[in-house]
Amino acid sequence: MSKVADAIEKARGEARAALVGYLPAGYPSVQESIDAAIALARNGVDIIEIGIPYSDPVMDGSVIQAATTEALAKGFRVASVFDVVKAVTDATADLGTAVLVMTYWNPVMRMGVDEFSRRLVEAGGSGLITPDLVPDEAAEWFEASDKYGLDRVFLVAPSSSPERVAMTVAATRGFTYAVSLMGVTGARTAVDSAARHVVEAARAAGAPRVCVGLGVSTSEHVREIGSYADGVIVGTAIVSALREGGPEAVGRLAAELSSGLKRTTAAGA
Repeated sequence: MSKVADAIEKARGEARAALVGYLPAGYPSVQESIDAAIALARNGVDIIEIGIPYSDPVMDGSVIQAATTEALAKGFRVASVFDVVKAVTDATADLGTAVLVMTYWNPVMRMGVDEFSRRLVEAGGSGLITPDLVPDEAAEWFEASDKYGLDRVFLVAPSSSPERVAMTVAATRGFTYAVSLMGVTGARTAVDSAARHVVEAARAAGAPRVCVGLGVSTSEHVREIGSYADGVIVGTAIVSALREGGPEAVGRLAAELSSGLKRTTAAGA
């Protein structure tokens, strides 16, 4: 079983959802992004997503776009992500925290899929989340991820057809990433309904682990989503905390969010 799956199963054995935290590499500096990621692991985050800053982040919200733009302006380069991953995995080896890289596919293609995969494994990374790559266009990634034992995290959404969900679940290793179409912040009922539907559809297609990303910002949101999903993904709130208070604020937020993870019934029960 993969390290990512292990982390989720460990959380499940503790009767809680896993907490997944996202941070862009190189923001506001390379060292601060490393320190912030370590703070996540030390304060209850089970899986860390390290994002590669990209010049055309069409799927990211304004907070993450601003952070990645700043990182690029300060000279961040794709190859530096391996330094970040290695520093984080070395510092958190005692915790069993899994570290994934989240990236648009073009930077991987530019480096070479096999080369990128090899360097990721050498840095201690567990796999990739690829938001703009679909399984039917991922032949090179299948080959490299199988060769190096990396997890493949693909995304499903409310708009995904049953056939697309089934294909995505079959191609995924680690966890299936369920996204919801966000409306106005605070429209919790509609958002949660959509997220539940995506989780149910993924499970019906055979997904053993499904994590949900919804713009989560409070421990109450974590508790709500954690009652039906195997993991809760937090990104924007963590990046905002880093911007406003540095790695220490990230640690405080992670501790607060993790307090919402405990539940009395297993997800899907």
